[in-house]
Amino acid sequence: MGSRTPHPSEVAAHVRFGPDDQLAARDPRDLSIGPGDRSRTEEATARLLGTLEEWQERLYAAGTAGSARSVLLLLQGMDTSGKDGTVRRVIGAMNPAGVRIESFKKPTAEELAHDFLWRIDRVMPSAGETVVFNRSQYEDVLVVRVHSLVEESEWRSRYERINAFEAAAAESGCVLVKVMLNISPAEQKERLAARLEDPTKYWKYNPDDLRERGFWADYMAAYQDALARCSTDAAPWYVVPADRKWYRDWVVANLLVEAFRRVDPQYPPADFDVDEQRRLVAALD
Repeated sequence: MGSRTPHPSEVAAHVRFGPDDQLAARDPRDLSIGPGDRSRTEEATARLLGTLEEWQERLYAAGTAGSARSVLLLLQGMDTSGKDGTVRRVIGAMNPAGVRIESFKKPTAEELAHDFLWRIDRVMPSAGETVVFNRSQYEDVLVVRVHSLVEESEWRSRYERINAFEAAAAESGCVLVKVMLNISPAEQKERLAARLEDPTKYWKYNPDDLRERGFWADYMAAYQDALARCSTDAAPWYVVPADRKWYRDWVVANLLVEAFRRVDPQYPPADFDVDEQRRLVAALD
């Protein structure tokens, strides 16, 4: 890991996943690009979070003035990969105004009565919003595939339907940042064990996670296809090394900074006479 802090665009290029890439070749502990050791990386992350806070406020302000642009961070990963932690540490640095978190769990009866994208479409970002999906439409080509919840012909058809949906979202002004938090089985084991040693973490422990771990190879095959088939110019996938939480946060913060720079939101000009208002305020008792 070098000592030069790379530009966010370099970080994005480093972790971007292409149609011909192999997930098995991505090291969950890859620290080859970064500002240095943990201390330097955390300092760099703190600076990025300050930048993100400003960008997000500008996006929100631009939305109030009629801009249609928005940002969507989509998080996927195996259990304990750090989806909640990423939201808490990275998104938590932003102003709650204009930020929304959406989590997708087992579909309800109402959701199952509609197309799989129905529940996604209902909560897509509106103008000026920064939205985070904790899990997403990709559950319907991951969990559904691994556990054979629908016919193979159905889940295979969903890749192109997802691509079309995301292309339409991008066309409407949404910048999609799709992140797969790549964790190793060894690191997952450590995190599961740590939860059992801390009574304050029992609520985060789910015995079903052990059952799901037994399908690890199946999930990796499902992720490989989802990443390769749905990483497009309009909505690329990024595979973030997630075994080191401090490094994961730095990478995700870089990806978001790069996304906001692509949007380049600007504060709207005043829609009133500023000089007149200054005079009125100065005249107040």
